[in-house]
Amino acid sequence: MTIHREGYKSIAIAALIFGLINLLSFYFLSAQIPWLATIIFIITLFLFLFIISFFRIPKRLLTIDAGKVICPADGKVVVIEEITDTEYYNDRRIQVSIFMSPANVHVNRNAVSGKVKYSQYHKGKYLVAWHPKSSTENERHSVVIENDNGSILVKQIAGALAKRICNYLKPGDIVTQGTEMGFIKFGSRVDVLLPLTAKVQVQLNQAVQGGVTVLATM
Repeated sequence: MTIHREGYKSIAIAALIFGLINLLSFYFLSAQIPWLATIIFIITLFLFLFIISFFRIPKRLLTIDAGKVICPADGKVVVIEEITDTEYYNDRRIQVSIFMSPANVHVNRNAVSGKVKYSQYHKGKYLVAWHPKSSTENERHSVVIENDNGSILVKQIAGALAKRICNYLKPGDIVTQGTEMGFIKFGSRVDVLLPLTAKVQVQLNQAVQGGVTVLATM
């Protein structure tokens, strides 16, 4: 397991706060109230390790298959429905949404190989990730990747807790399935818009792994 570069600053700040709190705690409390100093140490250590876990990148055997769309994020499938896309396609699409909890791996991966046709950041609200309007009203970054099998739109969506979306793609980039697309700090939601001809391979409430689980076939 490695630590994602997006986490270096956050982990450094967390380490500084952890050290400062415990330095003061042991200086002022360890002699008179040692049990309280111990509790403070345990709680702050847990929180520090939890923050480190936000930025972990576990070693995985990624799924590479040109005819398949791979899940771009870890989490749980919370939406599978047909919608009308008004951002890029202006037609009917199958939307599959993956909710990322704070405990999930937060790196997002390219679901397919191909050429980036569209990459756009949108300012917006910070509704909870499971809110029906979060896909269209929350802060988000949308990317369209096209190849010989068609194209898909992947949307990184901020939530009530996740308020920083990192996306590394720009129009014209040639990307490879399984490589990093971006990062959502502290989890949230990722939507994938598929053509109506795609065959969805996941089910509602299914736990999925980014870069590993097959989302659909094109």
